[in-house]
Amino acid sequence: EVQLQASGGGLVQAGGSLRLSCAASGFAFDDHTIGWFRQAPGKEREGVSCIGASDSGTYYADSVQGRFSISSDNAKNTVYLEMNSLKPEDTAVYYCAADLVVGCGSSWFSVVGHDYWAQGTQVTVSS
Repeated sequence: EVQLQASGGGLVQAGGSLRLSCAASGFAFDDHTIGWFRQAPGKEREGVSCIGASDSGTYYADSVQGRFSISSDNAKNTVYLEMNSLKPEDTAVYYCAADLVVGCGSSWFSVVGHDYWAQGTQVTVSS
């Protein structure tokens, strides 16, 4: 069974931290780029961060650079997104995705047809 499961969202005050998890099963985790998108109501989906296959590299959107950190635990087939110094504008539903072909970089954010998508997890940052 192929599955991506996103979790870890919640309510946090501005300036606080939250860690999201993206757990993968049923496919070759180490061969895929894994990353995060987010979408607020009425807004277009925005790329947040990605990590390359076999931890080959990472990339961050300018809006989260220096505040968010993506990492991978290969033993658990899980990618984490550590979010620090959270701002109210970070409020959104966060989704993780996996892709076998597209590498991790700015162009990854613009690709719609990634191989696998998880259900979203809600992040709400209060002022």
